[in-house]
Amino acid sequence: MSDVFLTIGEMAKRSGLTAKMIRHYESLGLLPPAHRSDAGYRHYQEQDIRQLRFIRQARELGFSLPQIGELLSLWHDEQRSSSKVKQLALEHITILDQKIAELMQMKAGLEKLASQCHGDDNPDCPILDELSCCHSAATTE
Repeated sequence: MSDVFLTIGEMAKRSGLTAKMIRHYESLGLLPPAHRSDAGYRHYQEQDIRQLRFIRQARELGFSLPQIGELLSLWHDEQRSSSKVKQLALEHITILDQKIAELMQMKAGLEKLASQCHGDDNPDCPILDELSCCHSAATTE
């Protein structure tokens, strides 16, 4: 164990995360509990930066917090099978593909509405008409 301890502020700078997110990840168990000084301040170790960077990069790829927990477990398990890691990645790709399809559908719907709107000084607006129509239908069901 290293004798060099880092403050949460230093961890934030070096990991690219906010102190609030570091505390959040620690509360979720994604980061081991920090050592505490006699005054109660959190003190982290150098290896905690690697773990926080791992978490940040996994979040940037869109992995959920439970998925990140699984990935961290696999990362720390030197007896792991890379097939499990690949399986998690492929499952996540499927989820991303579904989200992309949903976003493309939303985009197409909005493009259609935007093409129907004249965008002039006239108060008539097919976009607002459609939004108000759908909202009313949803509340009456």
